[in-house]
Amino acid sequence: MRVLIVEDDTEAAGAMVRGLTEAGLQCAHAADGAEGLLAARAGDYDVYVVDRMMPRLDGLAMVETLRKDGDQTPVLFLSALGEIEDRVTGLKAGGDDYLVKPYAFAELVARVEALARRRETGSVQTVLKVGDLEMDLIGRRVTRAGQEIDLQPREFQLLEFLMRHAGQSVTRTMLLEKVWEYHFDPQTNVIDVHISRLRSKIDKGFDRAMLQTVRGAGYRLEA
Repeated sequence: MRVLIVEDDTEAAGAMVRGLTEAGLQCAHAADGAEGLLAARAGDYDVYVVDRMMPRLDGLAMVETLRKDGDQTPVLFLSALGEIEDRVTGLKAGGDDYLVKPYAFAELVARVEALARRRETGSVQTVLKVGDLEMDLIGRRVTRAGQEIDLQPREFQLLEFLMRHAGQSVTRTMLLEKVWEYHFDPQTNVIDVHISRLRSKIDKGFDRAMLQTVRGAGYRLEA
């Protein structure tokens, strides 16, 4: 998988290149939108990771130009602008996903890989559904049976991971690595606390509990 990173912050770009390379992806870097446009036109990439605000040519203008050229390569926008209006602007400019800074690196990798897979299947998934539970990945909105559920950022990440693995047993180790980016057991009850909070939010007041504890294994989200 080949990824073009368009980011004017050299330190942030270097960290992304190192991390995505360690995840098994091939990366190229462009320092601004103008360079990114040239690189995109000259190369064959599976995903573009584009910072929104850059000198010379910003990310929105770069992607709008590529879309006018007929380039349909999936785009993940990165930005410190996280309001709904900002996300909508990014999507209307031709973006396929939008990640707000600061972000967990595991989430960046997962979103890049997801965009590449969606390109292969020809569809972009922006909404997750498990039973009557629905998650809007762009609007960062969760509802169950039409009732909106207010989640903190870490709770949202945790639920997204569980929804992507609905019906499967998810271990504590998987959660530590993919949601908290811990590659060791910190010997704390951080998972138990967040699972308890999440369960109270998505199951309280409903006849059927979706978030199950699997004895000796971990947790499972059931439709």
